Amino acid sequence: MKNNQITVSSLMTVKQFVESFPAFSHGSIRGYIFNSKLNGMDEQKVLKRIGKKILIDVDAFFQWIDKKSLEV
Repeated sequence: MKNNQITVSSLMTVKQFVESFPAFSHGSIRGYIFNSKLNGMDEQKVLKRIGKKILIDVDAFFQWIDKKSLEV
């Protein structure tokens, strides 16, 4: 069985994410989150939801980006 441990440093709020990766705007990330069931983010477990708080798993996000770029 695979051990699915998450490191704290790999989780970021939307604000932290856009500050760390300025290629992505706040609006685009919010759009991805809003459509997460349709665009595959939920399937790839990119987002961690705790109540109303949404955290982005940075490693999973960039794996999702890689997968989406291959679909085009």
